[in-house]
Amino acid sequence: MNKYLKTLAVVAALALPHTAIAADNYDIDASHAWLNFTVSHAGWSTAQGQFRALSGDIVFDQDDLSKSSVRVEISAASLDTNHEARDKHLSSPDFFNSAEFPKITFESTSVAKTGDNTGTITGELSMIGVSKTVTFDVVFNKGDDKKVGFSATGELTPADFGMNKVAGFGMGPNVQFTIDIEAQKR
Repeated sequence: MNKYLKTLAVVAALALPHTAIAADNYDIDASHAWLNFTVSHAGWSTAQGQFRALSGDIVFDQDDLSKSSVRVEISAASLDTNHEARDKHLSSPDFFNSAEFPKITFESTSVAKTGDNTGTITGELSMIGVSKTVTFDVVFNKGDDKKVGFSATGELTPADFGMNKVAGFGMGPNVQFTIDIEAQKR
């Protein structure tokens, strides 16, 4: 009887579906993370800038992206457009109000695959006291057993977040951005 139970246990174990490999956890490498943006400057040119301080973490399951997630925190004071007076104005209550709202955050609610190495990330973007659901296009650049790299692109309308003076300064109305991130496996 004991031999019969052992055989039955082995057959049952083989018949069960295999458990998927767990998603991997990564920390964003701040020295390899950039958020660059462009915005029309009254049609004359395109103003460019970046946020220099990003942190966060990624849960990445390459086999099942629905188990993946992203959390990013950006220092609003790290804004840099290579123009000190403009940076000061953009940090003021007219725009980012970085003294009162020092952090811009994004937390994903879903990640979906759209191609072999492409997808979308939807989540809550919060800045200057306003949260909105946004979706970004993402490309999985490369990965190995120690790190992964992603690029995401999107477009935002600053007025959606209460930045109503953007048009008055000849900017916008939309801001295009690219986020490039390398993340180290924990």
